[in-house]
Amino acid sequence: MRKTILLIAMLCAGLVARAQLTFENQRPVLSLGGRAVIEAPEEGLWSVATGWQQDWMCGWVHANPTSQEQSGEWTILKGSMQFEQGELLLRDSYRRVSENLVQCVRRYEWRGEETLSHVTLSVRLQMRGQRMMPCLPGILYYGNKNGAKVDPTRIPVYEGRKGEFAIFEEHRYPMPFAMLENAQEGYAAALHTVPSPVRGAVLADQWWSMGVEAEEDYSEFVLYTGPIGYNGKHSVAKALQRKPMRYGDTYINLEPGRIIEKTFYIELYPIEGEGTGFQRPIYTSLDMHKPYDADRFATFDEIVRGKYNFAKSRWIDLGGEAVGFNMYDNSLRKELVMGWCGQADSPGYALQVLEGRLDDKAIAQMVQRSMDFLTTYPIDAERGLFPVRYDGKGFSQGDPVSCGQAMYNFAKAIETARKSKKYNTQKWEQFLREASDVVSRRILSDEWSPLSTAEGFYIAPLAIASKLFKNNTYRAAAEKAAQLFADRHLKMNGCYWGGTLDATCEDKEGSWAAFQGFLEMYERFKDEKYLEWAKHAMDVCLSYVVVWDIPLPAGRLADFGFKTTGWTVVSAQNQHIDVYGVLFAPEVYKMGKHLGDERLCKLARVMYRTCYQLTDAYGSQGEQLQQTNFAQHGDMSNVYKLRGGYSESWTVFWITAHFLNAAARFEEMGVEI
Repeated sequence: MRKTILLIAMLCAGLVARAQLTFENQRPVLSLGGRAVIEAPEEGLWSVATGWQQDWMCGWVHANPTSQEQSGEWTILKGSMQFEQGELLLRDSYRRVSENLVQCVRRYEWRGEETLSHVTLSVRLQMRGQRMMPCLPGILYYGNKNGAKVDPTRIPVYEGRKGEFAIFEEHRYPMPFAMLENAQEGYAAALHTVPSPVRGAVLADQWWSMGVEAEEDYSEFVLYTGPIGYNGKHSVAKALQRKPMRYGDTYINLEPGRIIEKTFYIELYPIEGEGTGFQRPIYTSLDMHKPYDADRFATFDEIVRGKYNFAKSRWIDLGGEAVGFNMYDNSLRKELVMGWCGQADSPGYALQVLEGRLDDKAIAQMVQRSMDFLTTYPIDAERGLFPVRYDGKGFSQGDPVSCGQAMYNFAKAIETARKSKKYNTQKWEQFLREASDVVSRRILSDEWSPLSTAEGFYIAPLAIASKLFKNNTYRAAAEKAAQLFADRHLKMNGCYWGGTLDATCEDKEGSWAAFQGFLEMYERFKDEKYLEWAKHAMDVCLSYVVVWDIPLPAGRLADFGFKTTGWTVVSAQNQHIDVYGVLFAPEVYKMGKHLGDERLCKLARVMYRTCYQLTDAYGSQGEQLQQTNFAQHGDMSNVYKLRGGYSESWTVFWITAHFLNAAARFEEMGVEI
């Protein structure tokens, strides 16, 4: 398996097949293996729309270069367009950046004496192939096939059929690239952009847009000066959880003397197999943006102490043995909830590891009492679940995400306590055994066919439990689950999904379930196929990580000088960013060590430390940050006022618990990031 990973690394380094850049009739052509793959449209290298009707561009004018010259490493193409109001000068400058990456700086200069209105500037690049599948990071994963089966109206969907398009604001992209994979012919390509707002725009906060459009025998990568749309609808933004909002009139006006430049990169490369095309541009994006400056954020120790202090404020006593960490603000609601948003089980592991750093004698009793109470949650043998919520009156709810996460924290708590010999784990072990028994029985049955990757959260705890209790049945269940999700997702004919409880689509949490499970299998059982699988799932997780500081309009986030680098987009349905990436930052660091890739170690540091931003004097943070035109709370009536907002009211305990949990795993590695 290491040979396969090495081959992928060689492909990513451009050592197997070099893309060729040539200029035929003064037009750029990118070829692979002697075959032309990416070219400009036949009607012209440059295309400019000069009108706006029915919420979309119209009145297209095209032009090809009239001259070509060389200046050092740059090949420069020049041309122009003639309008009644004057002349538009056009210039492209190309250079090879690496074996498979070409940079272009496109320049538009309006020489007219009058303003040219209702204009849309564009970049269009045609890639040969039929029904090619795209990856638009954080937005669209190979068509979002799994989410489409549930409700194709709530998320972007795409099948590669003629006439389809998926075009989004550049500030919506955590990694600003669009990828198309031609699995049949063994290659893929990506368009990377340097994101920017547009001068002369009609809207106050109008940016370039990026995406793909499908034709019969080719698809186009496109950049536009504003127009967006998806699911067959022009001029709509993915602005709300359940529906889009109109986002129209996104043209620009070119004033006399106006110069607009756009920098983009074209990447063409062979792929190792179906479903791998998205991986290479992720690392190219990391290399371009270098999101590695952790020292501008709070220190590791400051974060751990701040989050611990806030965690103590959530300690509640519901009477009798019912004590633990409240999911909500104590003045609002009192519920002890395991997994997902509650994470009442997480401190039982994390605080054991961090006890020496925090030096608080209260930790031991909080760990023992809270974990002991959680073991009283009754296990449903028929459903293979247990309720995860207790409100002082009774138990309720239960789902694979929450149960799997709770089982993982119990397993880690037991493993840690066995080393320290400070805690009585008898009840904890009985609870984990019973949960592992019913989950294993369910997974190993012939009828087991999980709906989504949510049940991937069972893999890691079963792997640990198999070692803790020397139980091969748990290992067999973990192996079966891991194999099933690998079979489903490694080819990306259905991406990891279903890991969040308030969305039913492709999401980073579903990807994390697989990533965590595959990596735990590798580390516990040393079968190298799991490391290969873990890298694939990790790369999907990484595609949700913001690698650049998105400039923000006036609003709550700008008030704080907020930096978006290292935060994570939630899902194809919920397009805000959150702190969830802190939870898998330690595993990203581990993968950096396993693969010998220091970039991952440096990124993990940033992912953890950046997410402490916005923590207030009480130690509280909200969950939803609006880096793009999307919101779930507050006044959502005006799409043009969504970006830059911050919903700080939803302060459920996971926002604190994940910091402590990740800190404990870093501490176990002996790493202070």
